Amino acid sequence: MYKIKRTRRRSFLGLNQGDRLRSTLLMVGLLSSLITHSVVAQQPTLLDVEYARIGERPLRLDLYQPETSPDKSTLVVWIHGGAWRSGTKETVPVKHWLKHGLTLASVDYRLSGEAKFPAQIHDIKAAIRFLRSRADDFHIDPERIVVAGSSAGGHLAALVGVSNGVSELEGSVGKNNQYRSDVAACVSFYGASNLRSILSQSTAHGLSVRVPALQLLLGGQPDEEAALAELASPITHVDASDPPLWLIHGDADPQMPMQQSSELDAAYRTNQLAVRFDVIAGGEHGGKEFYTDQRLSSIANELQQMLKKR
Repeated sequence: MYKIKRTRRRSFLGLNQGDRLRSTLLMVGLLSSLITHSVVAQQPTLLDVEYARIGERPLRLDLYQPETSPDKSTLVVWIHGGAWRSGTKETVPVKHWLKHGLTLASVDYRLSGEAKFPAQIHDIKAAIRFLRSRADDFHIDPERIVVAGSSAGGHLAALVGVSNGVSELEGSVGKNNQYRSDVAACVSFYGASNLRSILSQSTAHGLSVRVPALQLLLGGQPDEEAALAELASPITHVDASDPPLWLIHGDADPQMPMQQSSELDAAYRTNQLAVRFDVIAGGEHGGKEFYTDQRLSSIANELQQMLKKR
């Protein structure tokens, strides 16, 4: 028969050096396990899904699906930032939305070093058409697709929202051109809206970023490529048919002038469209304050309520 040895409980400090080391390693292992579980829980459900192809060049997206959601969930198409010339679909600061039953599709698109505008918007619209074509497979509601993005991605998200049916921006990328590329709402975190005014509003630091970025995107500066700059500006396309818009911008942004969001807000209000403009006091470009659980929960809840009324 086994004997049970009774021992007194000892605090961590009361252990000898060997026991303390073993206890420390055990705790590290447990923490590591928890962290790994948390990271795994936020990994894409489907990785590197090809949504279109340009010659031999594949265009891909990652799909994140919530653990629990209705049969047909709202889809958010996320567009990463990076001054149109950098960044990847791996950067998704809005994963908290998964907890609200939203499905996320993070999209890669041709960057400006590979192809100038309007290649970027053609790719994103192709991704939306692809996702709508696979709505049943991905358990998403094709009538509740939201586009959202940050910085350059915010600009592209707003442009997607206001340019439905603009032939120069629809493009013919992909194999799903029989499907629509319109969206039910759009969310822009500190994105551009008027490439014709952006440089006159920029700080010296902002100019150091925007001038080379616009050179790559447009193939010249906005005054040199005026027609293309106008085509690429969301405010150009605002009309009474556009979907609800949510703008979030910091009033201390040294890279993207807050006036850019103000201009788009004004254009929406002139057309009596649904718009919300959140100004983050002291907010700089891409700060964590934009992506707090509380803020993201508020956006998710209001989007869901708004889309239920459509």
